[in-house]
Order: sequence, then C-alpha cells, then structure tokens
Amino acid sequence: MIAGVKSGDYVLIQFGHNDIGAINGERVARGSLPGLGEETEEIDNLVTKQHETVHTFGFYMAKMIRETKARGAMPILLSLTVRNEWTDGRVERGFGKYGEWSRALAQTEQVAFIDLTNLVADRYERMGADAVKPLFPRDTTHTSEEGAAINATLVAAGIKALRENGIIRAFSAAGRAIEVAPPGGVMVAQLGRPPADRAAFLHWLNLPELADPALPSIILIGDSTVRNGRGDAEDGQWGWGDPFAAYFDLTKVNVLNRAVGGTGSRTFQAQSYWEWAREMAKPGDVVIMQFGHNDNGPRGPLPGIGEETEEREANGRKETVHTYGWYLRKYIAETRAKGAIPMVCSPVPRNNWENGRIVRPRDSHGDWARAVAKAEGVAFLDLHETIAQAYDPLGETAVTALFADKKVHTSREGAELNAKCVIAALRELPENPMAKYLRPAVAPVW
Repeated sequence: MIAGVKSGDYVLIQFGHNDIGAINGERVARGSLPGLGEETEEIDNLVTKQHETVHTFGFYMAKMIRETKARGAMPILLSLTVRNEWTDGRVERGFGKYGEWSRALAQTEQVAFIDLTNLVADRYERMGADAVKPLFPRDTTHTSEEGAAINATLVAAGIKALRENGIIRAFSAAGRAIEVAPPGGVMVAQLGRPPADRAAFLHWLNLPELADPALPSIILIGDSTVRNGRGDAEDGQWGWGDPFAAYFDLTKVNVLNRAVGGTGSRTFQAQSYWEWAREMAKPGDVVIMQFGHNDNGPRGPLPGIGEETEEREANGRKETVHTYGWYLRKYIAETRAKGAIPMVCSPVPRNNWENGRIVRPRDSHGDWARAVAKAEGVAFLDLHETIAQAYDPLGETAVTALFADKKVHTSREGAELNAKCVIAALRELPENPMAKYLRPAVAPVW
C-alpha cells in the first residue's frame, strides 16, 4: 500500500483487534508483542513456514507512521471500534491497551489522533444496549452495514475536528452536514514551525478550498484574529472565523476562512493571498474583511484613508506603499468586480483595559474602516465595539481567561464568544445577504 502513497495524501491507521491474537499458532499467526517497546521474539512461523522476528504493536505502528511521513503524506491514528460488550449499562471502551498505546504513539510521533473508541462508545450508550444489539448480527466485534455507517460517520466527525482541509474539502454534501466531533475526541498533529519554502508553506497553511463550487460562498479575509496558524489550534489559539462556520448550513453555502496570520491590509495582497481568495469569488458571494492588528510598523501600510504613498524597498524589491484605507478600497472594488458583496469589519478588541472597560482606540483602524465603508456604501460591522460591550460586564479577570496568549489571540471559548458577536452584528444589518444560510441554532460543536 505504501508504494502508492504520494505527497499530500492522508493515511488513516487503526489496528488492535487482532494484535492480541496468537503470535505463532498453527492456524493463525497474526499477533504482535504488547506495548510500545523494542522487545522482539524470534519464531519459525507455523503458517508461512518462514523465520520471523516479531516486534511490539508500537514498533509496527511507528514504522507505518514514519514511512507515511517519508512519502510526504500525513498519518492519522485511530483507536479501536467498539465491541458489543456491556457491563451495568456501560459498553466496553476498547479491550486491552491498544487505544491507550495509539494515543501515546500519536503524542510521541506528533501525529493526528482520533479517539474513535470513545466517540463510538458515547453514541452506543446514548442509543442503549437494546438498540445497539442489532448492529452486530454475527458476533460482538463485526458490525452490520448500519453499524459500519455509524462508525464511518464518527470517523468523519473526527476528521472534521482535526480541521485538515485537504480531506474536508473532498467531503460530499452528506459529509459536510455531519456535526464535528468535540475537541476532546481528537488530537491535532504537531507540525512545528512552517517550512521556509513557499510551496511547502502554502501546503502547511492548510487553507480551505471550495467544498462545492455550485454553492454560494462566504469568504473571510484578515489576520490571525480571524484564523490563526493552520486553523487547527495547535497552540490553543483560535480566530473567530473558525466557529463562525458553525452558524451556517454547510449544505447550502461554503464558508471559507482564508485569513492568514501575520498579514495586514497591505501584506495580504502583496503576498498573493488576496489574489487566491478573490479567484474563488463569484456573483452573489460575500467577502468579509477584517484587518488592523498588523497594520502598524514597517510591514504595515501608511496610516489613514487618503491617497498618500511611500516608496519602500525590501529584499531587493521596490514597492509603492499606500494607506490602510486605500487597501480596503482595493479589496472592495475587486470584490465588486467579481459580482460579490463586500463587508468591512473593525478589528476585534485586544485584552486592554482602562477604568474597568476595554480600551476604545480613537483615530485608528476601526475608525478608518468605518469611514471607508461609509464612503463606499458597504456594510460595516463594528466588531470592536460589539465585542467590547460583551467583555465589559465580564470583567478583566474573566476576559483574560478567554485569551490564549493573554493579550491578542483568543482561546476556543473566546473565539466562540467573538463569533457569536459577529453573527449578532450581521443580524443587526438592514440587509443581511447571508440570513438565508443561517442554521436555526449554532452547531453544538465545530
């Protein structure tokens, strides 16, 4: 199988049900040694008639993980499916320690892990033993087609929780409708620092693509407060654009969070991120933009909304730098040229307090964004004020707990609160072109 794996592929790996079996029986010789160590046992295999060095479960799993990585592919480990074995109303959550060892391997090898055992067991216990029994027509291990479909749905839920867009963008409409597994059900891969090579970096960035080109799209552009890192919260930091999608029926609309951490209004277009996002837009789509957090200093634009320019040179390349407002107008004009609808947001607030309230900066990016939106006749979402009004009554101590880095980037809970505020701001608009795509209630997990 590994001979056919290529760069960019994903390999899902789940073993354990048969590893507990005989290492060298007359009819079956398929077991492995228990554990994750380097122990071995020499056998003359009674089935194959060959001499063999038998290793531990962990040895074989690690070998598959490393050979997958060597091909440029991403391994994803899964714990076992669940047997129909019950005690006092509780279903067995994996026999032996294979799930525990798989999780430990995922941590050691820094790869993704889906705790399928607990996802399935939770589902079975909600169904009850009597309803689960027909899912196992032959024995207590092998499921019927209906049981297999339940397992497959929960694998898909786990994949969605890993937020690996290379897989998610290939989901069918039925797959996009599956609710996302809770965060405790998965462990994301630890991919470390992004590669310096441009092509490798874009692959690492894990940006979403159109799931269904026939559907309308909501495209988000901005900085790390909208989408941080790879969008998988490896560092515990989430942007509001991640839970934002949970408010929409994804069988009716694509929600593409194309924001890139570290960018601002100038650098998002200078580094071609805007070009790639704009190519996806079509008539009737909505483009929501939020910049400002990285629009100061040498990498930022000129302040204000005027027509001033400045010539700069970096890495042997000359560039004419414009104002913050000029770049926003460019995004608006180019969005409209695609027949799409632009919306402008102020930056979300940082965890800065004064006299018991979130600091409201003046003559800054929020004011400039408002002025540009008014002049261009586009909708403006004052996210700074909307979210600040939610923060103020909570108090500084409680709000600090909503920031993964204490100052700029929110935790999961903080991102959920911010997304809720964004949706509230959208609902206040005289005309909300996205209203028809909203779910009756937010997805329970995302």
